[in-house]
Amino acid sequence: MTMEGMMDKAPTLLEIKAPIRICGDIHGQYQDLLRLFEYGGYPPSANYLFLRDYVDRGRQSLETICLLLAYKIRHPDKIYLLRGNHEDAKINRIYGFYDECKRRFNVRLWKIFTDCFNCFPVAALIDEKILCMHGGLSPELEHLGQIKEIQRPKIPDSGLLCDLLWSDPDARVGQIVIEVVEDGYEFFAKRKLVTIFSAPNYGGEFDNAGALLSVDESLVCSFEILKPVLPASTSKLILKKPPKAGKI
Repeated sequence: MTMEGMMDKAPTLLEIKAPIRICGDIHGQYQDLLRLFEYGGYPPSANYLFLRDYVDRGRQSLETICLLLAYKIRHPDKIYLLRGNHEDAKINRIYGFYDECKRRFNVRLWKIFTDCFNCFPVAALIDEKILCMHGGLSPELEHLGQIKEIQRPKIPDSGLLCDLLWSDPDARVGQIVIEVVEDGYEFFAKRKLVTIFSAPNYGGEFDNAGALLSVDESLVCSFEILKPVLPASTSKLILKKPPKAGKI
């Protein structure tokens, strides 16, 4: 079965069990993805839910998405990948992924990835209690059955699917807001909502931390923080390579 075929068979709303580790935006920051696995454990030693935005802006979008898809193929019940707004050809055509594919390989590869992204689920429900998505809640969402009825792959300019992928919660209504979360996570609505951002030093332009959210069997949530690394010290980081296939 192809990767596209595997993802296409997945429901639009995933229903998964704790314990699980949840990651937010990665944006092609491959070394930081490896740091996340160093903190949380490489699959299959831990279960992961990635919420979105694997590509664009970072320098190694291809390495990032290829590693995640390889783990998905190798351990389909240990790693789950949701669709974000950058898993859309209209967006990653502009913000770097298209150019990276074209420069390093060819446009055909980009098209293969976009076809695969079109099949990704858009939300996940953990133990019938914790609802996860890339963006935020929609005023059109009245029951979870609506998510299950979403037709892939097209992302409309408004409506439920658009809100799930684009509507990040924010208390600063009416202000211009940059999507980076300074501490890696931020609570809203009296701690009923939380945003997770997992790309420290976002794009090399911010001094933000990244976060990994761990949900245990009792649905108790805790955070592990990836502190920003100064560019001058990046070369001094010693990271393990992903385990070889025979050791995964």
